[in-house]
Amino acid sequence: MSTASEHAGQAALSICEALLLALNDRGLLPEHEIVGVLRDAAATHENAVGTELETEGHQAVADVINTIIAAWDAVPRA
Repeated sequence: MSTASEHAGQAALSICEALLLALNDRGLLPEHEIVGVLRDAAATHENAVGTELETEGHQAVADVINTIIAAWDAVPRA
């Protein structure tokens, strides 16, 4: 069963992805900058310290972001 925080996280992810795509589509932020933002976000979570449970959570977030980067790289651009 999903929790309210999981739904909030999914909503935030969807909004951020849509914003990044719109910024790129409008030519306001080049693709390499968007990938850079995503890489910075992933690195922040990969380098986070805390308890074992917190570290696992941060790594899970980094994994999601790295999956988004891989998907972004796989999309052919005109």
